[in-house]
Amino acid sequence: MSRRASLLLLCIVVISIVIQVALIPVFVRPSFKPDLLLVIMVFITLRGSLQVGAPIAWLLGLLDDVCSGLYLGLNAATFLISFIVIRSVSDRLYADSAMLFVLTVAGVTLAEFTLNLLLMVMFTSSPGLAYSMFSDIFPRLLVNAFIASVVSLFPGFDCQLETS
Repeated sequence: MSRRASLLLLCIVVISIVIQVALIPVFVRPSFKPDLLLVIMVFITLRGSLQVGAPIAWLLGLLDDVCSGLYLGLNAATFLISFIVIRSVSDRLYADSAMLFVLTVAGVTLAEFTLNLLLMVMFTSSPGLAYSMFSDIFPRLLVNAFIASVVSLFPGFDCQLETS
């Protein structure tokens, strides 16, 4: 990734964190809060290389853990597993498609829910955990898909990330 692309990615991540942590909780109910870092991770997965994307996916997951207050490493593991699965399949698909991007974000949202639920059930003993997670999955899925469709409308969406 070139310096310009790295700086642009860093700015987008910082702006996304500020929006996700400071602005959205004030105006939006928690069940309708989008996961902007997940959308960025899916974009990098479909467009970036394996050597650059895997550490970025893991770091985005750690940032999501730090900002969300969940167990440290839970989303990092989920993002990295999702990255590896999508990356193994994305070479066979037309990765520049907006529809594929939206469907992948929806699929990763479901995968993140499933993996987080599995890991939290295995490593915690919180009663009512599954009910509270199940009540938020459908709105979160719709909001993440909507955010992905809005991102796909941005100019330059169909361009490949620079690699060097």
